[in-house]
Amino acid sequence: MNVETMEMTEIWDQIDAKLNGEPEPIRALKVSYAFHLSGEDGGSYGLKLNDGKAEIIREDPGDVDCSLSMSTKDFKKLLAGNLNSTAAFMMGKLKVKGNIGLALKLETLLKQYSF
Repeated sequence: MNVETMEMTEIWDQIDAKLNGEPEPIRALKVSYAFHLSGEDGGSYGLKLNDGKAEIIREDPGDVDCSLSMSTKDFKKLLAGNLNSTAAFMMGKLKVKGNIGLALKLETLLKQYSF
């Protein structure tokens, strides 16, 4: 699977399938994220993790624990493991609102899955 060539709808379908198909890494989590993605095929999405269940929201999820803003290109790189979230934050490619620790935890979580 090459996320860098996929459309965002396909990517979010894959995130849903992977997280719910392999719930162990998200079993103890109760957290919500918003993703505001700019550029081609951008938009707002939400991800709620609750006791081993992932829920994808295909619009602005409203009030969340952590909100991330970045380009679709950088989001795809992050999913593929080709972008370090700390470096992206320091370079201004990633903006975080809310709990920054949850943004770092997300990268660690994503590395447990292959996208």
